[in-house]
Amino acid sequence: MPSVPPDMQRSHDPRDYVRFVELLRREKDHFLRDEPSSPIREEARSAFRGLAYFPVDPGYRVRVQLTKYARPEPIVLATSKGIPRHMVKYGFFEFEIAGVRQRLDAYAPTQAPGHDHGPASLFVPFRDATSGTDSYGAARYLDIPEDPSGDHVLDFNLAYNPYCAYSDDYVCPFPPRENWLTVPIRAGEKDVAH
Repeated sequence: MPSVPPDMQRSHDPRDYVRFVELLRREKDHFLRDEPSSPIREEARSAFRGLAYFPVDPGYRVRVQLTKYARPEPIVLATSKGIPRHMVKYGFFEFEIAGVRQRLDAYAPTQAPGHDHGPASLFVPFRDATSGTDSYGAARYLDIPEDPSGDHVLDFNLAYNPYCAYSDDYVCPFPPRENWLTVPIRAGEKDVAH
């Protein structure tokens, strides 16, 4: 799911933000139902009525600072099909949700030697206390455009399910244990069964 544009992030009217996220959700539902590249099998698309979402809550938009690791280390993420996903453990975000301090590592794709252009966006897979009940059990994802200033927004209203939630045809990375949050994140996409 795309990020909220900077002008929308600066808006002081939460209704503008809620309307924007609801628009993104309608666009995603349209993509899943109507586009040939949808991960939903073609024979199931006619019955698709849209994803289930937690209500949009601006309280789940958290301003954070990216702390980059001095030496980003290569890491292999486990996946739904056992095919390793090579990434770089790039940095981390520390923040507070529901009065509890939390931390999430951010990952970047590995790059060929001599082609270090920095990540276009950071990949933040996570589990939380809703995983396996209200939200998809394996993981949800955030894609965070990297800001050179280090200032970022973790917007859990944009948390989305991996494609393997819709079809076994996809290979989806699992979040490592350090990205299992101890609090419930009642924002973003719910499990496809809800």
